[in-house]
Amino acid sequence: MQFYIGTSGWSYSSWQGIFYPEKLEQKWWLPYYSQVFEYVELDSTFYQIPSKAMVKLWNARTSPKFRFSAKFPRVITHEKKFRNCEKELEMFYNAMEPLKNKLLTLLIQFPPYFKIKEGLEALRQYDFFFDETYRYAIEVRHPSWFSDLAYNFFKNNNISLVWNQLDIIQTPPVVTSDFVYIRLIGDRSIHESDFGSIQRDRIQEMSKWADRLKEIQKYERNVKMGMVAANNHYAGFGPSTSNAFREMLGLNPVEWGIDKDLPTKVEFEEVRDHKKRPVKQTSLSDFIPK
Repeated sequence: MQFYIGTSGWSYSSWQGIFYPEKLEQKWWLPYYSQVFEYVELDSTFYQIPSKAMVKLWNARTSPKFRFSAKFPRVITHEKKFRNCEKELEMFYNAMEPLKNKLLTLLIQFPPYFKIKEGLEALRQYDFFFDETYRYAIEVRHPSWFSDLAYNFFKNNNISLVWNQLDIIQTPPVVTSDFVYIRLIGDRSIHESDFGSIQRDRIQEMSKWADRLKEIQKYERNVKMGMVAANNHYAGFGPSTSNAFREMLGLNPVEWGIDKDLPTKVEFEEVRDHKKRPVKQTSLSDFIPK
């Protein structure tokens, strides 16, 4: 099994001087990140469909071996709820085209109130469609999904059921595709000012997920890939969470905060929508009614 372990996003000012060298300019953050980890989850695509120019920059600033996953825009999943979204789907697929060779999967995150009945109807009957260019993973947050009906639907369509670790809900680690996708999310109890170091001990919890991955690696040969994305809110510092998970799987830890051999030629042209995208990292609990 090929493992891809990284964080949800890379552009956090709280990482400056800890993950990124103190004097490293922000335009170098993604090239630097890609020299440390081999994978990142694009969380920003949830808030706004990126311009194709921006996606081209993400591609240009990373090596051919680097990999991404990308969240579906919320205008499709949360605002339009998969209805009358042909225009937005076309825009999203077109925007992501420059990264198609580096995208491990596209992540569809269902709203927390989406029960299995309306969720399956949305995928089957509305204007939503799957582009066969990409793999798909679906994240659910309502317990009605934890049933054979959902598992069989995902298996029949080779869709990965995301294993998410929220403090209010945890997805059963059921394999539904030839890859597995773990999202370590947590809650919002850790303030952004405390990002940069581990604030909560999640080792025991993470060990259970790692043991499940090792079990799959040993006994389920049809599963070819395992992905793990760590959110800052999970334990306080996504890179350290990712590193700990690497070691649990018997992989060598990675190093950061030191000078790296960055590429000498990288595109740094800024695009208009860059400043519109929120820099604050969010977790799924932001969208769960209190």
